[in-house]
Amino acid sequence: MNTRAHPFDAAIGLAVDGHDAFVGETNPGYANRIGPYGGVTAATLLNAAWLHPARAGEPLALTVNYAGALADGRFRIVARPVRTNRATQHWSIELLQADAVAASATAVFGTRRDTWSSTEIAFPSVPAAAAVKRLSGYDGPAFIGRYEFREIRGGFPDFSKPGDGTDSETCLWARDDPPRPIDFMSLAAICDLFYPRIYRRRPRWTAASTVTLTTYFHADSTALARQSDCHVLGVARAARFGNGYSDQSAEIWADDGTLLATSFQLVYFKD
Repeated sequence: MNTRAHPFDAAIGLAVDGHDAFVGETNPGYANRIGPYGGVTAATLLNAAWLHPARAGEPLALTVNYAGALADGRFRIVARPVRTNRATQHWSIELLQADAVAASATAVFGTRRDTWSSTEIAFPSVPAAAAVKRLSGYDGPAFIGRYEFREIRGGFPDFSKPGDGTDSETCLWARDDPPRPIDFMSLAAICDLFYPRIYRRRPRWTAASTVTLTTYFHADSTALARQSDCHVLGVARAARFGNGYSDQSAEIWADDGTLLATSFQLVYFKD
């Protein structure tokens, strides 16, 4: 049996550091251009609540505010359940370096009930993951190498070609590399896999970064276990660009058409 930790588990790993507190360390395998990839930071914050002995239920929602640049090295997370009700449990989480908050989060956990359900948006008409060629040879931040991408449309633009794009949508199959059964933490990370939509609409280099990211988890642990380590389908787009900010939304689907999560973020761009 292979007892080595998956790179993702090593990246979000935390050690208890007293009451409500954990310590961790950034992982070079998940580095972005400046600091760590935002998705792995979100996953690490969620992991602190997941590991907390007071946790009740499974994640329903997570909002992460990226307050400042996270430096390479050690950090401390304080995760506190601020209120527990019959249906939901609410969390306040902070990631600190040098006694300053680098990221803060709120999370909602809860116990799901068997009720009427309906998914209004439709699973996109796309070829199966096995029928799409795997993306290779992209020279980008380190975290890109921790995922397998199979792009259907909306790949990373060629900055050497002038002109504006007609839309901001990207659609692709993705999974951890090496493959890893999906869970709430890896799903939180995958929701942030998409490059800023400003690059799709205006294929030229500009500073851009996520300010705040909210993820809604529509799947429970049973649905995630059913998905296992198969590819998920991601679709991302923006609705509005202006005054230095844009929105960015994403849908993450299981390969059987189950909607696993939706996410919404505000992105700063310099232009």
